[in-house]
Parts: sequence; C-alpha cells; structure tokens
Amino acid sequence: MPDILKYAGTTDPRDHVTAFTTGVKGNDLTKQTIESVLVKRCGETRTKGALTWYSLLPENSIDSFAELADSFIKAHSGAQKVEKRMEDILKIRQGDTELLKEFVDRFQHERMMLPRVLDNWAAMAFASNLNKKSSKGTRRLKESLREFLATTWNDVYNRYITNLRIEEDTIIQSRNMKE
Repeated sequence: MPDILKYAGTTDPRDHVTAFTTGVKGNDLTKQTIESVLVKRCGETRTKGALTWYSLLPENSIDSFAELADSFIKAHSGAQKVEKRMEDILKIRQGDTELLKEFVDRFQHERMMLPRVLDNWAAMAFASNLNKKSSKGTRRLKESLREFLATTWNDVYNRYITNLRIEEDTIIQSRNMKE
C-alpha cells in the first residue's frame, strides 16, 4: 500500500482520491489489478467518520472505483474546498504595507494555485492591483506598466527586476555619497 495520510473527513475528498489513485497507479500494476486494488484497499485509507461511512456501505453495492470515489466525494462534500477559477487572479491585490518584493512573491505563489491563467490576464491583474499608496518603486513600476503596456507575465517580471535594480543602485549611490 502506498504511504497515504488517512482521510478523516476534514479536508477536500477529491484531494484524497487523487493522492490514493496516484499512489496505487505508481506501483507498476496492470490496469485490471489497479482497479481491483483501488476498490479493495480504499477502506485502509479512511479513519474516524470516513471509515464509519465506508464500513456502512452495503455489501456488493459498488461496482467500480469510479463509483466508489463518486459516492465518497458526495458523502464528504461538506469538506470540499471552493473551486478556484482563473478570474480569481483579479482578486490578488497588494496590501497597504506590503513591499513590492513581497507582493511579487505572493502574486506568483497564488497564481500557481489557480487553474491555468492566461499570460495577458496575469500581466493585467498584477499591474492593476499594485497599491497606489505604496513605495516610490511600486509607483514607478505601475507607471511603466501603464505607459508601455506589458502583455505577458515575463514582461511584468522583467520590468520589476529592472526597477528593483535601479532602486538598489540608487540606495547604494546615496550611501556612497554620505561616506
């Protein structure tokens, strides 16, 4: 059996089904054997209420793993996470006290958690959700993105890196002048 955390009914059941299926399929088994193992060993990956649910299934009531997985997901639908949508990228905004670097890092991380986001959407969302009240560097980047429209995330990121270097050079120059 693959090493899979037991499902207790508190997390998204789809994630558990995916982990269990992937673990079993990664064992070099034939297609028929995989189906048999998925159905027969499924109960071993449950605990607490999820195990009770599984043990109360009527004998011979399930004909396939797909049917078992569907029944399992429906029974535990209250624990499902809300499905993220591509449009959710438009909700990622820079906080009032969030540094530009922090926002870029968070934006990239949250973008990776969404379904495939079109490159032009990512560029537009990032540029429009930069905080106007933020640092001079952020305002400069926002002006640059508005003046010379960035159409891809790479365009945005490259301008951010350039802007960051200019800001760092300015800080270094001002320190050298003081010395």
